[in-house]
Amino acid sequence: MAQIVITAIGSAGDVHPFIGIARTLAERGHRIVFCTHPQFAALAAQHGFAFVPIGTWDEYARAIASPALWNRRTSFRTLWTVIAPTIRPHFDALAAIATSDTILVGSLWAFAARLMQEVHGTPYVSVQVSPSTLLSASAPPTHKRLTVPMWLPLSVRAKCMEMIEKGVLDKACGPALNDVREKLGLAPANRILGQWLHSPDGVLCLFPDWFAPAQPDWPRNHFMAGFPLFNDVAPNAFDDELRAFVASGERPVVFTPGSSLIDERIYLSAVDEAVRRTGARAIVLAGTSAARALARRDVLVRDFVPLRMLLPHCAAMVHHGGIGTAALAYAAGVPQVVTPFAHDQFDNAQRVAKSGCGLRIDSPASGKAQAAALMRVTTDKLVTARCTLVKRLIDAAPDACEAAARYIERCADQRGDLSIRSVA
Repeated sequence: MAQIVITAIGSAGDVHPFIGIARTLAERGHRIVFCTHPQFAALAAQHGFAFVPIGTWDEYARAIASPALWNRRTSFRTLWTVIAPTIRPHFDALAAIATSDTILVGSLWAFAARLMQEVHGTPYVSVQVSPSTLLSASAPPTHKRLTVPMWLPLSVRAKCMEMIEKGVLDKACGPALNDVREKLGLAPANRILGQWLHSPDGVLCLFPDWFAPAQPDWPRNHFMAGFPLFNDVAPNAFDDELRAFVASGERPVVFTPGSSLIDERIYLSAVDEAVRRTGARAIVLAGTSAARALARRDVLVRDFVPLRMLLPHCAAMVHHGGIGTAALAYAAGVPQVVTPFAHDQFDNAQRVAKSGCGLRIDSPASGKAQAAALMRVTTDKLVTARCTLVKRLIDAAPDACEAAARYIERCADQRGDLSIRSVA
């Protein structure tokens, strides 16, 4: 068995899938070290994992609370200003805990883990939580500000993607990353987000092929494990009041902006209007005093409820487009109205719409628009049929956390760094 060091950088939606995979790896006998933001230390400890922090509590809190992080015009630059200073300290932290049997597993921004692979030869599995970050010319990711049109010839799309990578993304990420690389004795990297960050040892994709069909320009060593349906971080949140509300009338609609920092006044006003226009009962997941002002007989407001427990009792969900939230809605068989704000949310929203299980409305989504979309997805028989079909696909698929764990083991075994006896 091995020491598996998992680096997950980002919001709760980026971190939680790795908790599910880590639990499975631990059950298979591996020692788990979780390397992420200090806010997730208690969650790691809850599952018995060792913990190494990235950055400080205050740095992460300031970043998440910055409106610029959730503005589609400034989100990438803001995110990078938070990540860039942590690359070398993160590398040093990984180097300090690495052992001869260490395997690294990292999310999109785990640049330090990729550097560990280059400098020390540590086996590394890079993970793609959502398909948009694979930067395919065959199926360009959807974004509010810049989407390469599919009607262009493939050769032109490929050139456009290369120009975006080199002219925009490398210019943003290259200076800080290559400064660290120079100090480590490495040559400069280019096409950083499109090519360099993908591990030669293995690329693990945490979504199924019906959600994002594999493309010819994806890394050849990728593996699609499916959605890791982890959402039980508060198992006691389904209390008597919530049970009574769910049972007291028509199935409610769930509204949530996730961890996105949005204009709360506009968002909550739109939710209130959507509820009044549709006459739906609602559960609003937004833990603020302003959100609690929405509470009334037909509206219940909560900070958080585990969606895997809640959604099977609901009629539909209006959400921000986080990949984990969309996956849980798919698994529950409920239609979705997706109102993306930034990052990969636009691409996820477009894929939900393309799957036939919901609609995309770009934010800020008015209450009138949300109401119209809700009426459509909850009454359209084709949407109902597609939701039922996708739920069956997920129910019939192998457990994604188990599949991911086995893939990580296989990648290390192929490197000769680990001798794994198959565990049933």
